[in-house]
Amino acid sequence: MASTLVLVVVFVFDLVAFALAVAAEQRRTTANVAHATSFKYCEYDKDIATGLGVGSFLFLVASQALIMVASKCLCCGKPLRPSGSRSCAIALFITCWVCFVIAVSCLLGASVNNAYHTRYTVALDKPISCEKLRRGTFGAGAAFVVLTGIFSELYYVGYSRANDGQGTYTRDTGVTMGNL
Repeated sequence: MASTLVLVVVFVFDLVAFALAVAAEQRRTTANVAHATSFKYCEYDKDIATGLGVGSFLFLVASQALIMVASKCLCCGKPLRPSGSRSCAIALFITCWVCFVIAVSCLLGASVNNAYHTRYTVALDKPISCEKLRRGTFGAGAAFVVLTGIFSELYYVGYSRANDGQGTYTRDTGVTMGNL
């Protein structure tokens, strides 16, 4: 039986991670070209989105770690009984990890790129380009946070179903080396 407490805590962690990623998308760093007496430079506003993106990453990692510890990461512990739930749990395990890797890549990549600020000046007569994060990078991370949350909870429920009850085979199914 799947633990309701684990499912609720994972849902809350994923919800917080999603909210932080959406907030980071809304608070991306913006830049303006500032003029001094003989040169131009980029002037950036406060860098709040990087902290929000890293916070979203940390909540997502905590959620994934909790699911993997609760299910013994599918590879540790007693083997699952052969059933459709086992097949479903294995497919959801792989899908969950793929979505997790994509979400982490989006969140960390966006946080690093958002924190990057050009630190050079140019003469007044030359054009200057202020580097900014592209729209939607944190948003893509938020979308994959949702997918990771859905697949990880479905994986945990499928794992719990395959782990419950007696196996289909009640007799010894291994090869015995004793006398016949």
